[in-house]
Amino acid sequence: MEIFFTILILILMVSVSGVITKVIPFRIPLPIMQIAIGALLAWPHFGLHVDFDPELFLVLLIPPLLFVDGWKTPTREFFQNGREIFILVLGLVLVTVVGIGYVIYWLLPSIPLIAAFALAAVLSPTDAVALSSIVGRGRIPKRMMSVLEGEALMNDASGLVALKFAVAIAMGTMIFTVSGVTLEFFKVAVGGLLIGIAVTWIYSKSLRIMSRWSGDDPATQMILMLLLPFAAYLIAEHIGFSGILSAVASGMTISKAGVIRNAPLAMRLRSDNVWSMLEFVFNGLVFIMLGLQLPGIWETSVIQAELDPSVETWMLFVAVFIIYTALLLLRFSWLWLMKRFSRLLLKKRPLQFASYTYRELWLASFAGVRGAITLAGVLSIPSFLTDGTPFPARYQLVFIAAGVIMLSIFIGVLALPLLLHNFKVGDKLADINEMRMAKAAMAEVAIVSLNKMEERLSADAQEALDPEVISEVASRVTGYLRRRTAGQDEMEHNLLIEDLERRFRLTALRAERAELYHLRATKEISNETMRTLLLDLDLMEALLIDKEH
Repeated sequence: MEIFFTILILILMVSVSGVITKVIPFRIPLPIMQIAIGALLAWPHFGLHVDFDPELFLVLLIPPLLFVDGWKTPTREFFQNGREIFILVLGLVLVTVVGIGYVIYWLLPSIPLIAAFALAAVLSPTDAVALSSIVGRGRIPKRMMSVLEGEALMNDASGLVALKFAVAIAMGTMIFTVSGVTLEFFKVAVGGLLIGIAVTWIYSKSLRIMSRWSGDDPATQMILMLLLPFAAYLIAEHIGFSGILSAVASGMTISKAGVIRNAPLAMRLRSDNVWSMLEFVFNGLVFIMLGLQLPGIWETSVIQAELDPSVETWMLFVAVFIIYTALLLLRFSWLWLMKRFSRLLLKKRPLQFASYTYRELWLASFAGVRGAITLAGVLSIPSFLTDGTPFPARYQLVFIAAGVIMLSIFIGVLALPLLLHNFKVGDKLADINEMRMAKAAMAEVAIVSLNKMEERLSADAQEALDPEVISEVASRVTGYLRRRTAGQDEMEHNLLIEDLERRFRLTALRAERAELYHLRATKEISNETMRTLLLDLDLMEALLIDKEH
C-alpha cells in the first residue's frame, strides 16, 4: 500500500508542477520546478523516501520516452544530418571520455583513472527533454535542433556503453584493448538498432492479423503499442545489445512500418493523446526522481568526504564547477574544429557546423545540458568490486554527476535565453506559404477525385439519386476546395470567409452540445445516445479549433 501511495503522490506532483509553472508570474522551466518539488518531498520534514533502482528506472521510464522521441524525429532530416550526429555521438563522446577523464584524474587524484573515465562516460550524454523545457519549442533553428535531438537520442547509448566498458575494466571482468572495445561497441550498437527494427516489423505484421480477429478495437491495439518500446528494450538487453538504441530504432521505424497510417480511425485519434499524456507523466517522474535523490546524495557525500582524509568537502563543489566548465569548453572547441575542418576539407558537401556563427556555436554548446540518463548511469555503478572491496571513490562520482546535472540546467536557464534574444529562428512567412502550397496541391487532387466520383454516381443506375442532387453536393464540396487553390489576391478574402464560417459552426456546435445535455437531463435520450453524439461533436469541434490555430 505504501508503494501505491508513493506512486499516486509522484503523479500528483507531476500534475501540480505543470500548474505551478503556469500560475507563477515569472517563467521557471518545468524540469527545474520538478527537481525542486522532488527535493522538497525528500526533505526530512516531509520524509518521502524512494529507493532509486537504476536498472528499474532505465526499464520503466526511459524506453517509452526514447520511443516517443524516435517516433517524432523526422527520419529524412535525421539521415540528412547523419554526419553531424555521427560526429557528435561517436567523436565528441570519445573525446569527452578521454579528455574529461584525465581532467577528473588530475583534479581529484583520489579517483583512479578508470573510475574517472567511468564518470566522464556518464557525463557525455545530453538531454533534449531538458533543453526543450528550458528554451521552449521552435526557438532554436530547426536544423540545429534536429541535430541536437538526434545527438541526444543516440549518445545515451554511446555514453552508457562506454560506462559499461569502464566499469567492467574496473571490476576486472574485461581487459582493455582498442580493437576489442571498438568491435564490442559496434556490435552492441548495430545489434540494438536491428532488434528495434525487427521487433517493430513483427509488431506491424501481427497487428494486422490481430485486427482481423478482434476487429477495430482501439483499446487492445493501444495496449499492444504501449508494450512495444518495452519489448524492444528488454529483448535487446537480454541478447546483450543496446536496449536504448533498440527503443529509439523502434520509435523511428513505427511510422515507416505504416502502423499508424493503416490503423483504424479510433486508434489514430487516441494514440497522439495517450502518448502525449504518458510523455508528460514520464518526463515529470524522471525529474522528480532526480530531485528526490539530491538530499540523500548530498548527505551521503558530505559524510563520506568528512571520513575520507584525502578529500576536502569544498573540493567536491570546486570540482563540479571545473568539470562542467571543461565539458562546455570541450564541446565548443569540438564544434569549432568541425566548423574549420568542414570549411577546409569539405567544400563540396560542408557540414552544417560550417555555417555556424560564434553565437550559434555557443548556443549549441550551452544546449548540451545533462539529465536523467547521467543520473541513472552513475547510480548504476556498483558499490563493491568483485573481491568485495568498495568501488573506488563511488560517492565522489555520484556527487559530481548530480552537481554537473544541476549546474548544466541552471546555467542553461540563464545562458540560452540570452543567446536566443533577438535571434531569428526562421522565416514564418515561408512556413505559411509552404502550408498554403500543400493545401492547394491537396485540393487540386481532391477536386479531380470528386469529378470522377460525380461522373461515376451519375452513370450508376443502382444509386438512384437525382442528378441535380449529385451536382449540388459535388459543387458545394468542390467550391470549398477551390477556395484553397485561389491565387494570392483572393486568398485573404477566402481566409476571412473560412474564419467566419468556422465561427458560425463552433457557435452551432456548442449550442447542440448544450441541447444534448438538456435532452439527457430530461431523460428524453439514453446515456449511450448522448455519449455517441458527444463524440461526434467533440471530433468536429477539435477539427475546427485545429484549423483556427
